[in-house]
Amino acid sequence: MEKFIERPRRIAFQILADQYGNVVSLGERECSIQRRHQKLLEESPSTQVSLELRDQIGQMLCRTLSEIGYVNAGTIEFLMDEDRKLYFIEMNTRIQVEHPVTEMVTDVDLVKSQILLAAGERMEDVLHGPILHRGHAIECRINAEHPEKFTPSAGKITTFNPPGGTGVRIDTAAYAEGVIPPYYDSLIAKLIVRGKDRTEAVSRMARALEMFIIEGIYTTIPLHRRILADADFRSGRVDTTFIERFLAKSSKAEPVSV
Repeated sequence: MEKFIERPRRIAFQILADQYGNVVSLGERECSIQRRHQKLLEESPSTQVSLELRDQIGQMLCRTLSEIGYVNAGTIEFLMDEDRKLYFIEMNTRIQVEHPVTEMVTDVDLVKSQILLAAGERMEDVLHGPILHRGHAIECRINAEHPEKFTPSAGKITTFNPPGGTGVRIDTAAYAEGVIPPYYDSLIAKLIVRGKDRTEAVSRMARALEMFIIEGIYTTIPLHRRILADADFRSGRVDTTFIERFLAKSSKAEPVSV
């Protein structure tokens, strides 16, 4: 038997650990917006994690992972109930897809740090100071899928114009004339933005999505634009059932342009 949480949030804490027992927490990511348990949008920090809770969980994780001798990068995932109680799900002993949102708010290169720690560097030589959190970051996973039917969309990309500007980052290997095969994961790009606060990050992401042009295949860009415009999302009222409710509500509206 397991405890049932009706509308949980998915909260993940990023950690780094060296070979000498030193472990640091880089704070949490909110990964609640999912479809079929596949994350679509992530942000950091969570609107529901207070500074006190972040410090409490971070200290507990650092102490525990130091005691078991864990080394390198890792992510510990929890479900959060409506009373803001956290329940452990799993630990991912690797870099995750959504790691850029943590990089954006901490200015720590997690991939570089992981390599240095694996090479035997000490934590103080990797981070060069305490972890500081600045602003708010959001990541949208751009998939080669129809934004309403969610069917895969393979084929040649005829136009690929990514957005740019202050606080905008794009991680991708896609390009114009590139071919998306039908055999692999549909993720083709990660669009990440940072703002001074969540309101600015949401506005910046909405504009970046508007500027992001991919033609020749279907993508989830129109879906993300609709999510960013949703009143519940903008107010932070999200959980792991958000997409089901959102799609049910959207089905009554006009079909989205692709």
